[in-house]
Amino acid sequence: MTTSPPRSRPSSSPAGGDAGTGAKRGSFTSRISLGRAMQAESANYFLLLGITLFMVVFGLVMVLSSSSVESHNDTDNFFSRFWSQGAYALIGLPLMFLVSRLPSRFWKKTIWIFLGLACFLQLLVLVTPLGMEIGGNRNWLKIGALTVQPSEGIKVALVVWLGVVLARKKDLLAQWKHVAVPVVPIAGGAILLVVLGGDLGTTVILAAIVLGALFFAGVKLRHLAFGTVAVAILAVIVAFSSKSRIGRIAALFGGSSAANPDVNWQIDNGFYALASGGVFGVGLGNSHSKWSWLPAADTDFIFAIIGEELGLIGAVVVLILFVLLAVVFLRIIHASTDPFARVTTAAIMVWLIGQAFVNIAVVLGVIPVLGVPLPLISAGGTAMISSMIAIGIVLSFARETGRQSREDAASGGSRA
Repeated sequence: MTTSPPRSRPSSSPAGGDAGTGAKRGSFTSRISLGRAMQAESANYFLLLGITLFMVVFGLVMVLSSSSVESHNDTDNFFSRFWSQGAYALIGLPLMFLVSRLPSRFWKKTIWIFLGLACFLQLLVLVTPLGMEIGGNRNWLKIGALTVQPSEGIKVALVVWLGVVLARKKDLLAQWKHVAVPVVPIAGGAILLVVLGGDLGTTVILAAIVLGALFFAGVKLRHLAFGTVAVAILAVIVAFSSKSRIGRIAALFGGSSAANPDVNWQIDNGFYALASGGVFGVGLGNSHSKWSWLPAADTDFIFAIIGEELGLIGAVVVLILFVLLAVVFLRIIHASTDPFARVTTAAIMVWLIGQAFVNIAVVLGVIPVLGVPLPLISAGGTAMISSMIAIGIVLSFARETGRQSREDAASGGSRA
């Protein structure tokens, strides 16, 4: 008796079915991985990241528009300042994402090193030939073709240092000695290095950072009021210690500055730029003031160019962006339970929002010309990078807070 050979099982799928199924499974797995990655970050994280990226791109567009004429006059290239600012943005972007992945314990262990390094670089500005003076302020360090502003590094280091120290002393802040002993010699010494360079604008921002950190850390209001009055008195003394600063104050009230005649010219042309923009503006790239009429059109007075080219609508959009930025910072502060994260985020908020207020107030003629850039929008490489690093720090807090909330929710669900 013969037996027939065994027959193979018929395929349940057409040729290539396994490959197609594998591709579908791979695509499905990729979607799951992407979904988990999206869920790994909090809503505050993406909101802060989105606002920051939009402001950086918007700032690059406005730097290109406001600097093209001066760039051509200086280098015979309409795009030279724009390419420079774009390069700094490309450096700041990966740094921001890198910092956003660093845990809080990294800063708690290393912040003294960073603060010491920033102060050392600022000291080099004051006592070595590497220091460079621009507009009466000795606040830049020139190493070869590279020009940096160490005071921006002091801002970043100081906000984190304040968060670390005030968080450690959270139970002792009711006693003024425990507030004064670390803050006055360390923070005061760092600010003094900037004062000696003559940069009153940065000095004001640094003082606001310290006062804001103390407020959000829970220092008693009477102690804070005493510190505010002391800072105000010192600010007045510093302001009237220079003929250039006296001239800026006089220009605010309609007088003239013999030490710096360009101040009156700058203020007046800033007003002309805002007035000519009207509600809808003259159109992107069509500014008349940037044709060597308005000094510092792409840095300190870029808000005037925004008002001229994009009108009242564009100026209001910029204000709304900074309001949204402040709202996100407050949301992150409210969501965090770590005193270090809360104080540091608050100090960064005071820095960026306060600096924006000062810049816009100068353009509007509310306060004297101080020479601070509009964060994330004005030209200025060191300022751009320092602001993006600071936002990266806040993004790291948002990530940690979101992860902690999900762990708490998971543990609560498992107990239930």
